[in-house]
Amino acid sequence: MNAKIGIYFGTDTGRTRRVAKQIAQKLGERAATPLNINRVSVEQFLAHEVLILGTPTYGDGELPGLSAGLALESWEEFLPRLQGRDMAGKTVALFGLGEQEKYGGEFVDGLILLHDAVLACGARVIGAWPAEGYRFKASQALIDGRFVGLALDQVSQTALSEDRIDAWLAQLDGELKS
Repeated sequence: MNAKIGIYFGTDTGRTRRVAKQIAQKLGERAATPLNINRVSVEQFLAHEVLILGTPTYGDGELPGLSAGLALESWEEFLPRLQGRDMAGKTVALFGLGEQEKYGGEFVDGLILLHDAVLACGARVIGAWPAEGYRFKASQALIDGRFVGLALDQVSQTALSEDRIDAWLAQLDGELKS
């Protein structure tokens, strides 16, 4: 087992990678180097007891991957490899990027796809985030009025991201202790 927090992301534009690096920097020595999910094996991924997973949302609420027009594999191709794997005892926190104004009808929908995949493998998911302060029409990533992970809009609410990341990481610290 790797005692460091594993940080994995899917990306095309690089925004999700930048947020993953920002999270890792804030966590310091507690975090492993963030890695694009297309560069890791399932075994590397499962070596961590605590994982932070990041994804943008594409198109009509899709994960990044070949069918979404990316040149390289991403979450869409990785998640099927997790099916049937045992993630009991692992804790997962999620963050997602979306554009509320341009894609307000499927804001951060990719989060629910990650959430459901790791939950199906027995992982504990932490880090639900309030929906207040966002302007969107719909999101599949809402459960009981909260996103299943941190929602970030790096286009229309960039100025709010750092404070949201700081508050979310503080929240995760408390949830990890409980």
